Amino acid sequence: MAKVINTSGKRKTAIARATLKPGNGRVRINSVPLEIFGTELIRLKIAEPLLLMPNALDGVDAAIDVAGGGTMGQAEAIRTALARGIVEWHNDPQIKEAFVAYDRTLLVNDSRQKETKKPHGRGARAKFQKSYR
Repeated sequence: MAKVINTSGKRKTAIARATLKPGNGRVRINSVPLEIFGTELIRLKIAEPLLLMPNALDGVDAAIDVAGGGTMGQAEAIRTALARGIVEWHNDPQIKEAFVAYDRTLLVNDSRQKETKKPHGRGARAKFQKSYR
């Protein structure tokens, strides 16, 4: 039975689900190769775990499905799912320590959410102007 690992990552309302299985080191996001996915900034954000551990995906294919949220929220959800998958695949505490030392959100979901809108205003804190004349 081939080794298969499923992980997930979240950021705001974006949810990424990663599946890692034996292969030749390809990363696909919604069936699109990482090399041509999104803008360069988004690719760099997603590739952070791969840059920290250059040989992490040797012989491993990562298929990531992402939905919801905006482009950067999705990118951060993807990098969390990918980093968690790498840590679980290799089962090496040194990789985990390196990721946490670099940026904790690589392994821990960023729980910050949008503050809810309140009445008497356009957003969470803004209030409509009032005039007494």
